[in-house]
Amino acid sequence: SVRVSKEIVAGGVIVILVGAIIASRINALNPVVKELDIPLKKHMQNNSLKIVAVSDIHLGTMVCNSHFEKIVNEINALHPDLIVLVGDIVDEDVEPVIRNNFGEHLLALKAPYGVYGITGNHEYIGGVEQTCRYLEEHGVRMLRDSVVDVKGLLIVGREDRMVQRFAPKGRKSLHELLKDVSRNQPVIVLDHQPLELHEAVDEAVDLQLSGHTHNGQLFPFNFIASAVYEVSWGYLRKGDTHFYVSCGIGTWGPPLRSGNRPEIVSITLHGTP
Repeated sequence: SVRVSKEIVAGGVIVILVGAIIASRINALNPVVKELDIPLKKHMQNNSLKIVAVSDIHLGTMVCNSHFEKIVNEINALHPDLIVLVGDIVDEDVEPVIRNNFGEHLLALKAPYGVYGITGNHEYIGGVEQTCRYLEEHGVRMLRDSVVDVKGLLIVGREDRMVQRFAPKGRKSLHELLKDVSRNQPVIVLDHQPLELHEAVDEAVDLQLSGHTHNGQLFPFNFIASAVYEVSWGYLRKGDTHFYVSCGIGTWGPPLRSGNRPEIVSITLHGTP
């Protein structure tokens, strides 16, 4: 009968939806490692250097301790020289991060040249000063519109664009941040939101790492992300500047991901002899 047919169709739709939700949840919990080799047209103190980058962890109520411990173990297993956390490290309020003691896992991150982080928009949503203080206390050196020399590699950490809502001057321009540094050294820029990429090209930056987009996180929002950003996920080269935009390792809102895998990005830089 028609009624029985409708019930069968409805039941089938429910099964498909539940299956899609379960698959998206499993996907969200199982990151992959994206490996890149990037040649630079500059001399490096070491012939090569491995940077492991992770963006959009969104530590908070949606991340359990065991999952974050798994992420930390997977990062350490790559034996990075340097670890960078490219914004949205904390989801919003840092209180559940403190309560769940995620800091003990941050302290477990191991890289001989250190662990560096930048703010994302979510650090501002939850209270940036308290969040950055907690991260600093647990082994993450936060670069907030500042430049650090790491074994001859210049790392520029940009304040997230969200700062414009809290400080009249906003953030420093890339030109201002780089005006007093030697351009003979490789320059790596960490900028959470991949907007106005021409700035990095104009300043002859060697590599920019970003996140923020989640590549839409859930299908079909990836199509919206690709329409909004010049590159919403993956590698791009403009002139001599290399860009990589990570789709992130965590989730925002529902702890689900479809259309792409969460990722840890392992980048090996190669300098000229």
